[in-house]
Amino acid sequence: MMMAQRENIPHKPLSTPAGDGQPGPPPRAYLAGPDVFLPGAAAQARAKVAICARYGIEGCPPLNEDADALASLLDDEAWRAIFAKDIAMMEAADLVIANLTPFRGASADAGTLIEVGWFLGRGRPVFGYSNTATPFAERSRALLAVQPDAMPGLAVEGFGLADNLMVPGAVLLGGGLAMVLPGDGQDRAFDALDVFERCVAAAAAAMKELMRDAALLHGPALG
Repeated sequence: MMMAQRENIPHKPLSTPAGDGQPGPPPRAYLAGPDVFLPGAAAQARAKVAICARYGIEGCPPLNEDADALASLLDDEAWRAIFAKDIAMMEAADLVIANLTPFRGASADAGTLIEVGWFLGRGRPVFGYSNTATPFAERSRALLAVQPDAMPGLAVEGFGLADNLMVPGAVLLGGGLAMVLPGDGQDRAFDALDVFERCVAAAAAAMKELMRDAALLHGPALG
């Protein structure tokens, strides 16, 4: 798996083992992605949280559990409340694991990309996956066949990447690992979880290394 150096990115301090030798709390992952729009969003979130737990990560999906309270708000109040809640969850997270499967177009969900950029800018580890094996350029050309550009002659980005180069670039720089894609070259259903689990496993291994490095840097607690 492709890896990148991350030394030039300032990082949020990670939890380190307590002075008595006991492990600290598990790393908390913000589970970014448009999964919230699935008809079975709550069940999908529970499945993702369970997968994360198996690898020693606390998964935090940005569900809107209090739907009744949101329904009582005006639209302008509701979206602000959702935004504030998501930002608070991101602030409390140690890393992001992002679903970068194309959503309503050739590229990943716009909101998810904002969240990936937020974590990258905060110097917190970024990991991402896509259930689509088809390269971005091929998807873009297929989209153009049914929805032409606003003007003719616009270039289609190549490079054989999974998305616009800034997306896999952010994941590679932020977490040191390439985007996780279907290993057999076959597209998956949008809500498939096998590629997600591979991404969680890779993130867990990377976080263990980061936390080990943090423990060595800080040393044992003084009595």
